[in-house]
Amino acid sequence: MSLAPDTLERIARARADLRMGLPVVLTDAGTGALVISAETLTPARLEAITALPGRAELTLTARRAETLKARPYDVDLARIPLPDGATQDWIRALADPADDLVHPMKGPLVAAREGSAQIHRVALKLAKSARLLPAVLVLGVADPMRFAHESDLTLLPAGPTSALLEEASTMQSVVSARLPLAVSEAGRLHVFRPEDGGEEHYAMEIGQPPRDKPVLARLHSACFTGDVMGSLKCDCGPQLRGALTQMGAEGAGVLLYLNQEGRGIGLANKMRAYSLQDQGFDTVEANHRLGFEDDERDFRLGAELLQRMGFASVRLLTNNPRKIAMMEKAGIAVTERVPLKVGENPFNQAYLATKARKSGHLL
Repeated sequence: MSLAPDTLERIARARADLRMGLPVVLTDAGTGALVISAETLTPARLEAITALPGRAELTLTARRAETLKARPYDVDLARIPLPDGATQDWIRALADPADDLVHPMKGPLVAAREGSAQIHRVALKLAKSARLLPAVLVLGVADPMRFAHESDLTLLPAGPTSALLEEASTMQSVVSARLPLAVSEAGRLHVFRPEDGGEEHYAMEIGQPPRDKPVLARLHSACFTGDVMGSLKCDCGPQLRGALTQMGAEGAGVLLYLNQEGRGIGLANKMRAYSLQDQGFDTVEANHRLGFEDDERDFRLGAELLQRMGFASVRLLTNNPRKIAMMEKAGIAVTERVPLKVGENPFNQAYLATKARKSGHLL
C-alpha cells in the first residue's frame, strides 16, 4: 500500500489549506487552476497571484451574485474577472455582505461567460465544506501538476473531488460509554468519526431501545448559541432538552447530535447571518446574501448512524418534513412524525414564522 494520500485524504488537506489562506490546485480535463479562499486571502498572496500570467476570476455562488446584480451565466455561479488594481478589500467586499447596506454600489460587475466553470464549481464546494464564505479566487495555470509540485501545493482532480464532496462520508464508530443524564440514568453516548476528516457526530442512546421496533429519535443539529448559551434567537435549546425529556419519560430513544451548526454553514457564517438579521433580513434572506442555500445540512448522516446502531425505523421527533424525506430516501422508515413544538418566545417569533413560511416547517 502506498503511503501517499488518496483523493479523500487530499480533500481534508485542502480544507485545512484554504482555511489557513493557502491556495490549492484543481485539475480538470487537461486544464488546471490555482484556487484560494476570498475570506482568508492576504494582500501578499493576492500580489503573488496577480503577478502570475493570466487574469484571476472571483467566483461567487448565484445566490451572492443575485445580491450584487451580477449575471450568473453559469447558472449556479458567477465568475467576475479581477480588474486591474483590485485590492483585498475589494474582493472581500464582494465576498462578504457585512457592509452591503453601507456601500451598496459595487459594480457594475461583468461576469465571464466563455469557457468551462467546472473547476470554479468544485472550488466553491470545497470552500463550503471548509465552512468558509462561498467565494474563491481562481486563476488558470498552464502546467498544473508541475505548478503544484514546485509550489508545494495540494493537487486535486476536480471530477473525483466533486463526487466525493457530494457523497455522505462513511462513519466509523470510535467509542461508546455509559453517560447518566438528568432525564435518564440509563444513558450511553456513541461517538462516530467520518472518513473524510470532517467533524465527529454523536448519538445519545436512552435506555435499551429494541432494534426490531421503531425507535423514538431526534436528528438535532449542533447549535452552540442555543444548546449551550441559551440563545433566545432560535428554538434549538428547548428542542434538544424537550426531545431528551420525552425519551427519558418513555424510557428509550436515540438523539443524534450532528455537527452541522447553522444549518450546515458553520458557527462563523451563522454569526454573519445573525449580523445580517440585525440589519433587517430574515434567516433565509441572510443565508442567500452570504451565498448559501436555505439549508446546507446533510441528513443522510443521521440515517447512517441509526443503521450502524442497528435501527431500521423511527418515530421521528421533528417539525421539518425535509428530515422525513431524507431519512426515508436513505433507507430509514419513518413510521410516525412526533411534533416538537417548544421554545417560542418574543425574540424568535419572526424566525419561526420564516421557517414555516419559507422552509415548510410544520409549526
